[in-house]
Amino acid sequence: MIGVRVCLGSIATSVLVAMLAITISMGPASSEDIVGIPNLSYRTGPFASTGTPLMNGQRDYMMMINERDGGINGVKLGYEECETAYSTERGVECYEKTKATGLVVQPWSTGITSQLLPRLNADRVPLLAPGYGFSAMADGKTFKWAFNMPASYWDGVSMILRYLSGGNLDTLRGKKIGLLYLDAPYGKEPIPFLQSLAAKYGFTLLLIPVTPREMLNQAAQWQEIARENPDYVLMWGWGAMNTGALSEAVKTGFPMDRFVGIWWSGHDGDMKTIGEAGKGYRSLSWNFPVSDAPAMQDIKKYVLDPKKTEIGDGEFESVFYQRGVLISMFTVEAIRAAQEHFDTRLVNAEQLRWGFENLKLDEDRLAQIGMTDMIAPFATSCEDHTGHSGAWMLEWDGKRFVKVSDLLRADQAEIAPLVDQEANAFVQANAPWAINEECRL
Repeated sequence: MIGVRVCLGSIATSVLVAMLAITISMGPASSEDIVGIPNLSYRTGPFASTGTPLMNGQRDYMMMINERDGGINGVKLGYEECETAYSTERGVECYEKTKATGLVVQPWSTGITSQLLPRLNADRVPLLAPGYGFSAMADGKTFKWAFNMPASYWDGVSMILRYLSGGNLDTLRGKKIGLLYLDAPYGKEPIPFLQSLAAKYGFTLLLIPVTPREMLNQAAQWQEIARENPDYVLMWGWGAMNTGALSEAVKTGFPMDRFVGIWWSGHDGDMKTIGEAGKGYRSLSWNFPVSDAPAMQDIKKYVLDPKKTEIGDGEFESVFYQRGVLISMFTVEAIRAAQEHFDTRLVNAEQLRWGFENLKLDEDRLAQIGMTDMIAPFATSCEDHTGHSGAWMLEWDGKRFVKVSDLLRADQAEIAPLVDQEANAFVQANAPWAINEECRL
């Protein structure tokens, strides 16, 4: 059985009741070797609809590894959730409560990530923020303890615009591109790169913020979109904001084939709220659901069929559930790599950091672990903590997301100067800052 605990911090009683419903009992730690894998989850609040399938996928993959293999080389995975409701304050509280016993911190918020980055060098705890967080974390020399594989938000901007322009951003000259974004650190993350590209390629960037209080009532934002009539609207939305935006797009008659989201704005559950009316909406995604993949079938055999977890109808086949599975795979593979490299079964946080920095998920390895075609191959290194796997453009066909592009790649030559600039600015703002001198220049 997977070890699962729920840590609540100073959360209200109503949240406590909600969290008790998803607690899975943990066997006595003294009877077996267990490593702590905390997850700063959010199954409550306005982002719960998107957070829940991701957390379920993470939990179920670790449970499958424990049930099928007895853990990793005999070491069980002790998955632990600490509910944040996507609150930065609660996220910091959860980190403080779990850092002493956990091998890794998974903040699940760009805001929480930003608050924790200055603490990592002192605390020596690796931070895993797959596909989110501060894009400059790609610079492993500066951010020794932070990882945002397999792709950053700036990668996402580059891939979306390359797709929309047919690979030639010069064709965007004279066009107008709107960015509909959550008015929070996550939503603001693509803005600096979009602004630099707008200046370089001569397109107009229209910034359209959505405050947390406006997520379900975006009438003003869509009136602006109707008035400005941009050629494309990009969405950096999350949770209730996605459903609000999709509903308003339908209501105002905005063409869905001109509406494109980042990977957190491509949730099956959000799209099902508008169904056929959403046909043509596209979302970039660094994963693709392959429900008959051997790893997924093992989850079904060892976790779902024995009813050792509860997931919603259709969740198993969804983009987000299977993304959660892949995210836990990153941690499992990092632990396995660290065990082998350091010749130990019970790795510590610093050894796991090395494992994250030396992931080699090539086609052969993905085939060995039963995940072919679920994610593109990538590798991390001392210098590169993102891996830049690439992504596919998915399109909603009225019932599900289908793949409508070959694998897209970001233009790293355009991204690298901004990574250097923002990493240097971070170092100056947080001096003194320890640089990882082991990385090559």
